[in-house]
Amino acid sequence: MSKEELKIGEISKPRFEFRSFGQDFDEAHYRMSRLSVPVPEKVWERHSDEIYILSRTNDINNTKIRDGKMDIKTYVQTVDGLEQWNPLMKGEFPIKKEVLEKEVFPAFQVAMPAFNKDVYTYEEFIDMIRQHPDLQAVRVHKERYGYMVNNTICEFGYVLVNGAQIATINSESTEVADIKKTIQDVGLEGVENINYLQAIKRVIGWIDKPLAN
Repeated sequence: MSKEELKIGEISKPRFEFRSFGQDFDEAHYRMSRLSVPVPEKVWERHSDEIYILSRTNDINNTKIRDGKMDIKTYVQTVDGLEQWNPLMKGEFPIKKEVLEKEVFPAFQVAMPAFNKDVYTYEEFIDMIRQHPDLQAVRVHKERYGYMVNNTICEFGYVLVNGAQIATINSESTEVADIKKTIQDVGLEGVENINYLQAIKRVIGWIDKPLAN
């Protein structure tokens, strides 16, 4: 079976991902930029403001809100240390009570709050999150620079987590071997693979563990 030719910025089959977070990936970023083939101008530099909903009892469903739309991805498997995540739910605000009851709060794996309305605005949903003892809404700003190395979609970025700045670097593909080669080529061998949920929980103190550097 021939490998899928990935196109940065476009949807493909579910991909595996290596990602790490820390303070200094400058050398790996330099190598990534030099090894990259040309990429579309739209991914040269991207900025976004997002809200991640963190749950104390859940590490397998990743929920974020961007531009008024909610996106939940769920962990599928780990192969050779690389994680695979699939879409679980997409929605937008205002959002119906039935969606919150049957899809959103079950993904958080926490006690269900009382719903007294049929439809909730974004502000009402966030207020519900803030009042829940096991949930927290975290503001995340991303400044991302896109690359393509060994037919893997790569990026380096600066991430603000409630104002605290960290750096991130990643490689993702449908092909595990291509990611592993990229990790080697850019000098990231031995660096811990950390997903967004784990990184944010470390920054806000929910996980007592440092980032990669």
